[in-house]
Amino acid sequence: MIAGLLRGQRHDGSFGVHPYSKWTGAHWRLVSLVELGMPPSNAAARAAARTVLDWIAAPSEAIVIKGRERRHASMEGNALAVFCRLGLARDRRVRRLVDVLLRSQWPDGGWNCDRDTAAHRSSFHESLAPLWGLVEYYRATNDADSLAAANRAGELLLDHHLFRSVRTGKAIHPEWLHIHWPHYWHYDYFHGLRAIGLVGRLRDPRASEALELLRSRMHPDGTWRTGGHKYWRLRGPSNVDVVDWGDGHHVVTAAARAVLQ
Repeated sequence: MIAGLLRGQRHDGSFGVHPYSKWTGAHWRLVSLVELGMPPSNAAARAAARTVLDWIAAPSEAIVIKGRERRHASMEGNALAVFCRLGLARDRRVRRLVDVLLRSQWPDGGWNCDRDTAAHRSSFHESLAPLWGLVEYYRATNDADSLAAANRAGELLLDHHLFRSVRTGKAIHPEWLHIHWPHYWHYDYFHGLRAIGLVGRLRDPRASEALELLRSRMHPDGTWRTGGHKYWRLRGPSNVDVVDWGDGHHVVTAAARAVLQ
């Protein structure tokens, strides 16, 4: 799988497309590579990471509406996690990503890209990756502000019991009740559990229902598998991945066991 994700890499570290091209760009390949345990010493991964850093750390205009910055924060979040896992946390451009995330965090603890002036709550999709990235940055640098921001994001997820509306008590979206792999930037209860696990909150009573849901999804052979919508495909004009993830049972099972241990 790792070899497949690195296939087609060019001498400059890129893969011949924009780093953010779904899902063939270096940005997305690296997210999967670090999830699979790519060591920070791997030269190919670090070369790809530098191409992503050149792109994502370039100055960009902040869009502020009604006092809140509207940002696709999953981009910085995923990239930040990758850079930290590959040993690049001390690069000053990586610190710039952290500053962007800290600056753009909403009062409820998350992030949102919605430019609708009526939008006043964070997006779980946009908040999942920043939580991951900020925890990885804290682990690499011991930066207390990053950990505090990650904890606020974790509180947002827990306030919703990881998948329920605080207004109706119902599941916010039916897809959130399935396990997806790779999820790229999409939220579901499983990756919500993984996220709050990063900030040591799995024993919070508000996580109990999601944990029971995860236990109930274990197959008789002791594995977990993906369900619901697949965000990737092997052929087509968009969302084409470079490897066949199948039902993801190997990586999903390892991740589920890590949550439940």
